[in-house]
Amino acid sequence: MPNYFQLYQTEIIYTTILFVILFTTRKIIVLTVKKIGHKSGTTEARATLIGRNVTVVIVLIAILIESIILGVEPQQISLIFSSVFAVIGIGLFAIWSILSNITSGVIMFFSFPYKVGDKIKIHDKDAPIEAIIEDIRAFQLILREDNGNITTYPNNLILQKAVTLMQKDALDDTSIL
Repeated sequence: MPNYFQLYQTEIIYTTILFVILFTTRKIIVLTVKKIGHKSGTTEARATLIGRNVTVVIVLIAILIESIILGVEPQQISLIFSSVFAVIGIGLFAIWSILSNITSGVIMFFSFPYKVGDKIKIHDKDAPIEAIIEDIRAFQLILREDNGNITTYPNNLILQKAVTLMQKDALDDTSIL
């Protein structure tokens, strides 16, 4: 019986190096995202969500590199990826709204000027909203209107509408209680 460790020694070493590099890269990126989130005053849950998205991308990159390490031909990789992307593309076209909300959530994490507790006014011609931001999630904002109603507002729409900051940290203000 052949000794598989000696036979595949190079592949095992390269795979180990790959995992160490990708794990370290993931840790650095996730810590950086959390630091940016803490500095900008966002919640821990939003930073964790972005960290999960980074992890998915890194796992996909690891699968691609590992297949090259194990000797898969570039033509085979391109065939698999083109097939997978064709199926994903058709599926994503069907759910483009969800993806635009997730993408908007990632953009909002890095550049959204409002945070939980701020009172904002969304200038929507059909239904203007004036409310306090209760939570910022992957797909939508959770808003509490002055009358107590909870409203969810899609992330992709909040980036398309004009928004006015009415009151900073409205939840911390005891005068509204």
